[in-house]
Amino acid sequence: MSYPSAMTTLIKNPQLHLLNALRADSKPIMTFLGLPSFRTAQVVAQTGVDGIIIDCEHGYISDDSMHSSTAAIAALGVSPLVRLRMTHADLIKRALDAGAHGIVVPQINTAEEARTVVSYSKFPPQGVRGQGSAFPAIAHGIDIPTYLQTANETIITCLQIESKEGVENVDAICAVPGIDMIFIGPNDLALSVLGYVPAKGDEPDFVDAIEKIVAAARKHGKWVGRLSNSGALCKEHLKVFDTVAMSYDIRAMQNWYTAELQIARS
Repeated sequence: MSYPSAMTTLIKNPQLHLLNALRADSKPIMTFLGLPSFRTAQVVAQTGVDGIIIDCEHGYISDDSMHSSTAAIAALGVSPLVRLRMTHADLIKRALDAGAHGIVVPQINTAEEARTVVSYSKFPPQGVRGQGSAFPAIAHGIDIPTYLQTANETIITCLQIESKEGVENVDAICAVPGIDMIFIGPNDLALSVLGYVPAKGDEPDFVDAIEKIVAAARKHGKWVGRLSNSGALCKEHLKVFDTVAMSYDIRAMQNWYTAELQIARS
């Protein structure tokens, strides 16, 4: 049985900023949040980004910080997404129950793993997600009954392909119903494909892997995004990708201080 998805839904909700931007093909720009501060979340959300990925995989983000950041970001009209540590049902449930507009799941290597993510992120009959939280409807700007009726087709389910195995299975992964977006983690992908990071960007095996991921996503009608480390790279990558995540809050702070201190001490 087929179900509506974030890519095909006819539901209109102005609160879902990233989803609306993707559907309008307006090339939205996201960033990563790695610091456990709702104030940092507020500051970053006021910069003009379309979405913020709260990084519970590599960032210093606890469960309560994830809840606070999700609420702070959504309250400012920006879409909060949560990058999980892995595919466990409880991690998916906590992120969605906090009100995330989407989840980003790393290190997906097989279609079976992709189907597991879909199952845990959808309410019955499409999946096995349980209901009980009063919070997600707030972050979606709707009441609980409406959230329960619309969540399955408005939450963005995004998988990261970042390994040789993932690239080998990318066509089958992208064919899984309920997956909306594929996201490329270039550093882990380079580490797996090349054995080192960062990639120069022109290594044939690395370029081939990225092109294969993009082609599979396009073939199966999925959005595709990637990490970009600067505004210039974002502009270049958006010629190919539907969305990008521009760097990281921690890296942005480090880069600003490093550059300004060099000027100050010159």
